[in-house]
Amino acid sequence: MLLVTTRFPKLAQMMETVDPLELRGLEPNDFFTFFEACIFGEHDKPEEYQYELAGIAQKIANKLKGSPLAAKTVGRLLQKELSQEHWNGVLEKHEWLKQQNNDDIMQSLKISYDCLPFDLKKCFSYFGLFPEDHRFTSSEINHFSVAIGFIDSNHKADRNYLEELVDNGFLMKEFNYWGDRFYVMHDLMHELSKSVSAQECLNISGLDFRVDAIPQSVRHLSINIEDKYDANFEEEMCKLRERIDIANLRTLMIFRGYQEERIAKSLKDSFKEINSLRVLFIAVNNPESFPHRFSKLIHLQYLKIGSSSFFNDWEMRLPSTLSRFYHLKFLDLDGWRGCSDLPEDFSHLENLHDFHARSELHSNIRNVGKMKHLQELKEFHVRNGSMGFELSELGALTELEGGLVICGLEHVANTEEATAAKLKLKKNLKELGLLWGRDGPTTDADILGALQPHSNLRALKIANHGGIVGPSWLCLDIWLTSLETLTLMGLSWSTLPPFAKLPNLKGLKLMNISGMHQFGLRCGGAPGKCSMRLKTIEFHEMPELVEWAAEPNCHSFPSIEEIICIHCPNLCVMPFSEASCTNLRRLRVCGCPKMSLPSMPHTSTLTSLDVGRGDSETLSYDGKKLVVSGYGGALASHNLDKVEDMTVGRCDDLFPEELDGGIVFRSVKSLKLDASHLTIRKSSSSKVLNCFPALSVLEIVGGNEECAMQFPSSSSLQKLTFWDCKRLVLVPVEKENGGGIQEDNSLLQSLTIYECRKLFSKWPMGMGESETICPFPASLRELVVWEESSIKSMAVLSNLTSLTTLRLRDCCNLTVDGFNPLIAVNLIELEVLGCKTLAADMLSEVASQRAKLLPAGYISRLEELKVSNICGLLVAPICNLLAPALHTLEFMEDERMESLTEEQEKALQLLTSLQKLSFLYCVALQSLPQGLHRLSSLKELCVFDCQKIRSMPKEGLPVSLRKLLMNPRSTEIDEQIEKIKRTNPDLSVEESICICICMQDHDYMIDISLQLNSPAG
Repeated sequence: MLLVTTRFPKLAQMMETVDPLELRGLEPNDFFTFFEACIFGEHDKPEEYQYELAGIAQKIANKLKGSPLAAKTVGRLLQKELSQEHWNGVLEKHEWLKQQNNDDIMQSLKISYDCLPFDLKKCFSYFGLFPEDHRFTSSEINHFSVAIGFIDSNHKADRNYLEELVDNGFLMKEFNYWGDRFYVMHDLMHELSKSVSAQECLNISGLDFRVDAIPQSVRHLSINIEDKYDANFEEEMCKLRERIDIANLRTLMIFRGYQEERIAKSLKDSFKEINSLRVLFIAVNNPESFPHRFSKLIHLQYLKIGSSSFFNDWEMRLPSTLSRFYHLKFLDLDGWRGCSDLPEDFSHLENLHDFHARSELHSNIRNVGKMKHLQELKEFHVRNGSMGFELSELGALTELEGGLVICGLEHVANTEEATAAKLKLKKNLKELGLLWGRDGPTTDADILGALQPHSNLRALKIANHGGIVGPSWLCLDIWLTSLETLTLMGLSWSTLPPFAKLPNLKGLKLMNISGMHQFGLRCGGAPGKCSMRLKTIEFHEMPELVEWAAEPNCHSFPSIEEIICIHCPNLCVMPFSEASCTNLRRLRVCGCPKMSLPSMPHTSTLTSLDVGRGDSETLSYDGKKLVVSGYGGALASHNLDKVEDMTVGRCDDLFPEELDGGIVFRSVKSLKLDASHLTIRKSSSSKVLNCFPALSVLEIVGGNEECAMQFPSSSSLQKLTFWDCKRLVLVPVEKENGGGIQEDNSLLQSLTIYECRKLFSKWPMGMGESETICPFPASLRELVVWEESSIKSMAVLSNLTSLTTLRLRDCCNLTVDGFNPLIAVNLIELEVLGCKTLAADMLSEVASQRAKLLPAGYISRLEELKVSNICGLLVAPICNLLAPALHTLEFMEDERMESLTEEQEKALQLLTSLQKLSFLYCVALQSLPQGLHRLSSLKELCVFDCQKIRSMPKEGLPVSLRKLLMNPRSTEIDEQIEKIKRTNPDLSVEESICICICMQDHDYMIDISLQLNSPAG
C-alpha cells in the first residue's frame, strides 16, 4: 500500500485509487490535550493553572483551529512565562505569528505562497482585508477584483481563482444547509495574507492598533473592531489621517455598525476626505452613518451597504444620491434592513451588472430597461398606469441570468405588450415565474403564448392564469427541451401539458388545478416502464383529484424518488405497489383521508415517510427513527429493521392484545411509549419489551385512563423514564421471595419519574405491619423523582447503595423513615428541594452513623448539593461530613431564613473545598454570610431573586472569587461591588437570570442561566 499526503486536492485526485481522506484539524478535545502537552511537556501543571490560565489556553486553542504545528509554536511561547498577563498578550496580539524560526508556522506557509503564480498571489493577498472566519463567495471576490482593476470585467468568468486556491491548499470549500457553496480560510492563512500584503493593505481588527508601524503606501483599508470606546483608538485614528493618503484610498471596508457614538463619529471624521474609492463596504444604523462625501464617490464600482446588527428601521430610505454612481458595477444590499423603496432615478446606474438585494428591492426599480447590463432581476411587477413598470422594460435586458418572477400579468392588455418582453431571447435565464393575480380577469391565451421563454429554461412556474387553454409552446410543441422543474398553480386549462414528452423533466408540482379528476403522465412508448426522468411529483390542494391512473403501457416509474400529496380529500388511488415506484425515497401524505395505504414503509428504499390524517393520526419515519401516534394503518415491520429510535403514542390497533414476540425490532435502542400499551389488562410489559431485545432507553408517557402495570424489566435496559403518567399505578410482581422488581441481571443505570403522583400508591412502604418492598433495582446509579406524592418513606430506596446521583423534588409526603445511610456512600450529586427537612435529616443520619454503619475511613464523595433548607444544613456535623469533596452548594427556595447565626457561619467555614455557592429565590434572606471572605477556595457566587439583600458583607468577598452573578442589585450594592473590584480586578460581575423550563422531550426540568453584561461588569 502506498500512502500519499498532500495539501493540493488536484494531486490527490490524480493519485487516488480510493476516495481521498481529507485531514482537517484535530478534534477540539484531542487538540486541547495535545496543546497542553506542548506547553508543559512532561512537567505537571501548576496548581493555579486550572483557575487562572486554563480559560485563556482554551481561547488560544480555539484560534489555532486544530493545527498541531500551531500548537507546537504557541506552546513554546506560553512556556516562557506562566502568567495571565503574558498569556493574554499572546492571545490578543497573535504573538506566535511573529516567530522567525525556520520550523515555525509562517515560514512554512510562506514557502507555499512563494510557489503560487503571480495572479494567484495577487488574489490571495487581498483576503487579509476580510475578517477572520469570513465566508467568501466567488461573486464577492470577482466583484472586488474587477472593482480594483485586478481583473477585467469582460474576463471575470474565465477563471475561478477561489477554486485554484482550494487546489493549492490555501482555501477550503464548504457548503451550507441549503447546498450553497462558499469558501473559508484558516486563521493562519488569513494572517499570511495580511503579512504578504502589508505594504498595500491594512486590516484594523483591534482597538490596540498602532499607526507607527503602518506603511504610508496603504491603499486598501478594512475595519472590524469591537463596539467599545477606547481613547487610544480615537487618538490613533487621528494619526492615521496624517500617516496615509486618505483621499487616494481605493478600498474602505467597515464590516459592522457601531452603537457607540464616539466610535462612529471617529470613523466618519477619519474618512471625510475619501474621494477615489473603488470599493466601499459600510454598515449603517441611521442616515448620518453614511460618509461625509458619500455623494461625491463617483468612482465607486463595488458598493455594499448593510444594516447594523442592532438596526431594524423599515422606514429608513437609501440615499437619493445613490443613483449618481454612474461607474458602479456591483451593488450589494443583501444586508440592508431598511425601506424597500429605491431612488426614482435608480435606473441611471446603467453600468450596474450585479444587484444583490431582496426581491422587493428588485421589483421597485423604475425604468429597469435602461440598465442593459443587469444580470439578475429577481422580480418584476407589472403595474397598471405606472410609468416605468410596463412589461416592455424587460425587453432590453438580454443579459439576465438566474431566476426571474414576473408578477401582475393581469395588467398586460394584449399580445404586443407580452411580446415586447422578449423572453424568448433571454438565453441565460434559467428560472421563470409567470404570475397573475388571483382575482384578475380571464386572460387571453395568446398573452401567455407571447411570453414564450428560451428553450434553455430549466424551471418554470405558471400561477393563476385565467384562461382555459394553455400555451402551445408548453401544451403542444416540445419547445422546452431543457426544462427540469414545472409548477402549475390555480389553472383551469382544458388540456394539460404532455409531461412525459418533456425529456428532462425531473420535478412536477400541481396545485389547485380545477376539473382534474384523474392524473396521468401520458407516457406512450414501449409497454412496461415509463421512460421519463421524473423524480419528484407533488399534488397540493386538489379537491377534485381522485386517482393517479397508470396507463396500460406504463405501470412502472423507476425514476420517481419523491411523492407529496397535501390536502387532496378525494384522492384514493396512487401507484404504491412495490413494482410501481421501485426507487421511491420519500413519501408525504397529509389531509388525504380516503387514500388507501399499504403497510408502511411499503418498500425498503423508502427512508423518509410522513403521513398525517388530522391532528391525532401521525406516522413519521426517516430510516433510523419512527414516530407513530393514533395511526390506524399497518406497519411493514420487515422494512423497519434499521430503526433505532421509536416513539409510539396511543395506537389501539398497532399492538395486538396478546404479543407473543412474533414481531421483533432488533435495532431499536430507544423507545418512547404511551403507558396504555403496557397495562396489565392488555399486554404485560415483559411481553412488549421482548419485541425490543436491544432496548437501552425506555420512556413511558401519559395515559388518559386509569391503568396499572408492572415495573418494566429488561436485561438490556439502562435508562427508564416515567413522564406525566398521572393515572398510572405500579403494582408489585408477586414472587415467592416477597415481590419487588429487583433482577439479578438488571443493567438499569438511570431512572426518572416526573409528575406521576400516584405511581407507587399500591406499593408497600413498611407502614404499619406491612413489609417494605424495594421497587428499584440495586444497579441504579441515578435516580430523579419529581412531584411524586405516593412515595412516603426513604425505606423504598434502601437497596440503592450504588447511587451517584439522587434528585428528589416536591415529594411532599416523603420522610426519612427507613433511610439507609449506605445510600450516601457513592453519592456525588444530591438535590433535595420541596421535601421539608428531608435533606438535613438524611445527612444528619449519615454523619451520626458514619462510625457504625459506613466503611472504615469513609470520606464523603459528595461534590454537588442543592437543598432548600439553609438552617438544617449549616450545622457542624453535616459540614464536617461534606468538607472533603463538596465544591458546589446551592440553596434554593428557602422562604424562612433571614440571616445566618454565628454557629451557622462557623459551619459554613468548614466547607474548605467549596468553589461555587448560590442563593436562589431565598425571598426572606436579608444578608449574605458575613464570613464569605474566609472561603479561600470560592470561585463563583450566584445570588438571584433575594430582593431583601441590601448590601454586601462588611468584610467583602474572598480574593479567590472570579465570577459574581447577582440580580437584582441596588445602587448601594453596585457601589460596593465597584470597590471590591478595585482590590480584585479579575472579578467578573454579571447579572444572572435563572429560567426554569419544563423540557417535554427530556428527562426532567432544568435550570438555565443566561449571563448579561452588567454596568458593574
